Amino acid sequence: MESKVAEGLQLREPVLDDGKAVHDLISNCPPLDLNSTYNYFLLCSHFSETCVVGDQDSTILAFLSAYRLPKSPETLFVWQVAVDSALRGHGMAGRMLEEVLARPACHGVRYIETTVSPSNTSSRRFFERYAEKRQLGWHEETFLAEEQFGGEGHESEVLFRVGPF
Repeated sequence: MESKVAEGLQLREPVLDDGKAVHDLISNCPPLDLNSTYNYFLLCSHFSETCVVGDQDSTILAFLSAYRLPKSPETLFVWQVAVDSALRGHGMAGRMLEEVLARPACHGVRYIETTVSPSNTSSRRFFERYAEKRQLGWHEETFLAEEQFGGEGHESEVLFRVGPF
């Protein structure tokens, strides 16, 4: 059953003009890394087929960015999942992921990968639950060690691989 707070929310492909609103949403979703506004314009245009915005009354309240790995096209890499605080706990991340996976652009995807920093426990729990609910295997390993960031204070990034579907 859809929650009252999520009523009227439309999941759709982003368009170029959504880039600034997506940047603003991510800036309000710590501990996500905030990238440049330009980066979000690129995601909303060049990668729109594998990204999703949750739009309610012309306000972007949720965003999932993903792309197929160029050297491994059966893998969808989920870069960021952001949900406005008013919608958290209502299954939005799962709805957005299912929306992307159902698109023609994801035909043939057998795995999902993502990286999660240790402090981002909600993302970690989401991907673990996603795999468990669908009875999918999952594996984790260090993708980037903290030292690789050159002392900028960035946590390590753990790679999660879910699948095969």
